[in-house]
Amino acid sequence: MTEPHAPHKSENTHLLYEFAYREPATLADLLVLMDQYGNEAELLAGGTHLMTQLKMNRTQPKVVINLNQIPDLKGISVNAAGELVIGANTSIHEIEFNAEVQAHYAALAASCASFGSKQIEIMGTIGGNLCNGSPASDTPPALMIFDAKVVLLSSKGTREMLLADFLVNPRETKRKENEIMLAVVLPKPVENSASAFLKITRVVADLAKASIAIRVQRNGDTIVNCAISMGAVAPKVIRLPRAEAHLTGKKFSESLLSEAAQIVSEDITPIDDVRSTTWYRREVSKAMTLDTFRMAWENCGKKQTVKLDGMENLFSTLNHAPIDLNENEERDIFIKLNGRDRKVRVQPHELLINVIRDRLELTGAKYGCGIGECGACTVLMDGMAVLSCLTLAVHADGRAIMTVEGLEGKPGKFDPVQEAYMESQAFQCGYCTPGFLMATKSLLNELPKPSEDDIRDYLKGNRCRCTGYASIVRAVVNSVEKQ
Repeated sequence: MTEPHAPHKSENTHLLYEFAYREPATLADLLVLMDQYGNEAELLAGGTHLMTQLKMNRTQPKVVINLNQIPDLKGISVNAAGELVIGANTSIHEIEFNAEVQAHYAALAASCASFGSKQIEIMGTIGGNLCNGSPASDTPPALMIFDAKVVLLSSKGTREMLLADFLVNPRETKRKENEIMLAVVLPKPVENSASAFLKITRVVADLAKASIAIRVQRNGDTIVNCAISMGAVAPKVIRLPRAEAHLTGKKFSESLLSEAAQIVSEDITPIDDVRSTTWYRREVSKAMTLDTFRMAWENCGKKQTVKLDGMENLFSTLNHAPIDLNENEERDIFIKLNGRDRKVRVQPHELLINVIRDRLELTGAKYGCGIGECGACTVLMDGMAVLSCLTLAVHADGRAIMTVEGLEGKPGKFDPVQEAYMESQAFQCGYCTPGFLMATKSLLNELPKPSEDDIRDYLKGNRCRCTGYASIVRAVVNSVEKQ
């Protein structure tokens, strides 16, 4: 009889770097911590970027400060001036399905929908997407065409600046070491205007080869004004003022638009990298300008279709006492795991997947890529799909967690989703299947009657190396009928 294997300690599956953990309950508490730790701290919002950086040894903070217990950092509202105010810790998924965003800031809704996986949309936040400073981030081009501002907060007060000024270089912004991003503010919508967003990638679940957002205001056949922004074609997301000026105040024509597209291709400064080439990015920028402008032009003055889902209060703040843990310190967390109350003792750097698999002996959630790109580790947190390989166990305190084992009711009584997968032969080796099942369950929690397009979009972040996608989609369609 062979001895049981010890847990695998590679950086793909575990965080080897240890740190202290703080969980402030108010903005005032947070600012005290920011002044105390400065650049020795990393801020945890969705964690989809920070956790990968920790695994790759690209950051080694003394302390990780979790922002998720601060209600003032979340939510979407319209202020007295008619501006749209988005809290920095508002999830990408919530922004995508917000009625005000869809009706008046369509490019922003489309950019949120373009993220590489639904799990990343659910976990990721607008503040995190902006503060990592990536020129390939999805939301900055859409925000920039609306002249969005960012609001920064420190113990010395607040300051505002245009997002275009906030972004500096790859991974570099104007956020100071003791500052946090409080909100993003978009100006009041302009009459007879519309916007659109497009993104070109190698595969659907990937960073952009190039992305573009365009906002147009029209009066009959005249382009009153326009704004054009592109991502992944320069050291930071940029506006294209020369192309904007070429179009503004003139009557629309295809030849005019083609001239503007040529200007765009001349004014970007793309590079050769693993995703694309300089030549391709220049060439595709022309087509993207043409297509995106036409989409916005045709929608000017039209009422936008608003598509909502069943999500409410995603990952709302909890009523537990703030958690403060020093490096190597332990504490008990309490979770409702597959319907049962469980207590487990954890350290700050432990990941949820390791606690579930190694300590609670539920091995359905699988180790895969380890950086949020395959979906094999997907579990439900408060009914929504999250990546357990990028979630700190301590962050799960007080929440409901469901793994694939929790789908089974009584012994041998399978969930309708499981039955549909079996009947549709929607698995081969089975390694990825738990992640697909949990993502499907999350989908049906939000959209009880999804279309096939909804299904394909929701499962885009789950990988099947045996190429069983057609049968998987068929299984989800069949599971809807079984509900």
